[in-house]
Amino acid sequence: MKLSIVGMGRVGSAIAFAATMEPIASELWLLNRSVEKAEGDAMDLTHASVLRNSNMTIQAGTIEDSAGSDVIVFTPSVSPTRADWKRSDLAIGNREILEGWLPRLAELSPNAVLIVVTNPVDVMTYAAIQLTGFPPERVIGTGTLVDSIRYRSLLSAELKIHADDIRAYILGEHGDDQFAANSVAMTGGEKFIRSETAQRLFQKTVNLGYEVYRRKGYTDYGIALATMTIVDSIAYDLRHTMPVSVMVDGFLGVNDVCLSLPAVIGRQGITRILHPPLSDEEADAFRGCAAKVRDAIDLMAGCVQ
Repeated sequence: MKLSIVGMGRVGSAIAFAATMEPIASELWLLNRSVEKAEGDAMDLTHASVLRNSNMTIQAGTIEDSAGSDVIVFTPSVSPTRADWKRSDLAIGNREILEGWLPRLAELSPNAVLIVVTNPVDVMTYAAIQLTGFPPERVIGTGTLVDSIRYRSLLSAELKIHADDIRAYILGEHGDDQFAANSVAMTGGEKFIRSETAQRLFQKTVNLGYEVYRRKGYTDYGIALATMTIVDSIAYDLRHTMPVSVMVDGFLGVNDVCLSLPAVIGRQGITRILHPPLSDEEADAFRGCAAKVRDAIDLMAGCVQ
């Protein structure tokens, strides 16, 4: 498998490191606006790979070198310009970055599965479908996967149950309007009961990304391993279910917008989108997320015309 990672900032480099630690590809290509930075990462990771049981080649290259990729991970982003930034603030600048990369990447790798990490990820996933011309099932946004991981981590500490045994999803927007689908959350077949504790942990989850950013200036480890979980399910056709940003297929009357729902991911990308039986409150929250993201898509479209 040929894996190309675009963008060697903090997130892209962390994903490349995770891909080196779990070398599921035969070729790993690192692409960046500054080729020299990508070359430095490729050299460093090649040295590290000596300590892994791997014959994966790690190289830096230009966009032309990505030709024939099976999976492309897209991470570039503009930097926040104010201390109290929100992911939505990055939309217009990042749309321009997508326009500079994605059409050519898609032309060179017409059968690839594209994983979008760039924020605001729901808006960018929608834009990526437009710019590549790929069918929606081959464009996957990381969405609320990392939020769900954070939520499960908090629940695990509170319940004293291993996080792997907790089935709990954050759905909707990867942003401030996301919601916990507690009506379908369970462990050991036992459903969670809506409680002040669950609400408190969810509210903490919403702000965790910003809290990590405030303390260290970026987030990278969580999103890197979340991304590699998606890559792993594609590479081995595992058909794992995870909450990722997808083109919504009419669920709860929502269309033509990308939001996170549980999706089954295999070699061809999204093989199935699941429709959990949400409570009325959760369904309203999902529709609210759809309206917000739709407004952001329309606003961005007006700005880039």
